[in-house]
Amino acid sequence: MAGIGFELRKILRRDSLTSTLSAYAYAGIISAGPLILSIVGILLIGLMSLSVVEPPTRIVQFQVSVTYLIAASLIVTGALQLSFTRFISDRLFERRPDRVLPSYNAVTLVATLVTGLMGLILAVTVFKHESLAYRMLMLMGFVIVSNIWIGVIFLTSIKQYKAILATFFVGYSVTVIFAVMLNRFGLEGLLGGFVFGHLILLIGLASLIHRNYESDDYISWEVFDRRFAYPSLIFVGLLFNLGIWLDKFMFWFSATGQDVIGPLRASVIYDIPVFISYLCIIPGMAVFLLRLETDFVEYYDGFYRAVRSGGTLNQIRDMRNMMVRSARTGLYEILKIQAVVILLIFAFGDKLLRLIGISTLYLPLLHIDVIAASLQVLFLGILNVFFYLDRRRIVLGLTATFVLLNGVFTWITLDLGPDVYGYGFAGALLLVVLLGTYLLDRRFETLEYETYMLQRSS
Repeated sequence: MAGIGFELRKILRRDSLTSTLSAYAYAGIISAGPLILSIVGILLIGLMSLSVVEPPTRIVQFQVSVTYLIAASLIVTGALQLSFTRFISDRLFERRPDRVLPSYNAVTLVATLVTGLMGLILAVTVFKHESLAYRMLMLMGFVIVSNIWIGVIFLTSIKQYKAILATFFVGYSVTVIFAVMLNRFGLEGLLGGFVFGHLILLIGLASLIHRNYESDDYISWEVFDRRFAYPSLIFVGLLFNLGIWLDKFMFWFSATGQDVIGPLRASVIYDIPVFISYLCIIPGMAVFLLRLETDFVEYYDGFYRAVRSGGTLNQIRDMRNMMVRSARTGLYEILKIQAVVILLIFAFGDKLLRLIGISTLYLPLLHIDVIAASLQVLFLGILNVFFYLDRRRIVLGLTATFVLLNGVFTWITLDLGPDVYGYGFAGALLLVVLLGTYLLDRRFETLEYETYMLQRSS
């Protein structure tokens, strides 16, 4: 578990208030940096184009088009992301780094063909009334952004957080510069800048991967071999991303949504508070990364090292107890820091909305969306602990439950009316967090037994 964990521990060893704050700030920037850069980048493009692009609805069409590109690419590539991550981890554990690059090339080729075909079909059917330039740019954007997620998940799995952040900074700088330069060409100009900037971002990520891994083979299909297949991870990746976006799609295509361009719709009443709430998860993401990559990983390694090397029963129990304690402390700290964020939004949310020029009518929805986004960080933390324990079936059950509950609850809230908008997403997350916590406690209680006796059942 090299990389970011070592750097965070090095900062924390100074044992001072400044070093602790520095470690949290560093973890926050590393974990949420790409998210912040992408949100700020798209916002900047819109603000800097207001006086140029006519009519201004073209800017909304651009932002909605980009949102759909991101949502669709995340869901489609979700089926590849986790299974590919597991394949990389296993090959690196076997000390076979030469198998990594050929497999990455195979996965990106499949992602390109699948998303390219899907994009082409959509371009000639549901988007057939839009301009040829718009359709071509959307097709290219879909393929490029999909491959970016593959590159990001690859570099994340080998702990290259700083490299990801630096590449995102360059890519989004280029995106903003070129989108603003081309904004006189309207929607197609803005989208052209977005596509070119993301092409630079993709080239940067691919260069990092090719620089760090060498192989005599250019491409290898063993990543899709049944021996290395993890069907549960394929569905987990797909379901998790679907669960995150399902309520948004339901609102977009409900009576609250409006037509924007072609088949694409948006829901202003729902989208703006959700957008702001995701900026409020940065403290929780910082705690999540810091606690998971320092305390938990240290004791997790110690526990399994003691098991593999034939440690005494006391050594194994000590490491197990420390690992369990660090996992619970990490989740509790996420809860505490996000509770502070929620209280701040409840106290100053109206002032925040006025500051950024948004009506305070959005305040009730912002409150519940910030709670939901905070629960999402907690859910992510629980899933990651289960991934470390290799409990894929539990993760699959939790993500499937999340999708089902989010769909049902969101449908009910849409039927009940605006007073309960957002409660469906939050309620679904609350239930899966409670269920995940209960299951995690049970797994910790039987960890030694399952480690020794149930290896083939996972």
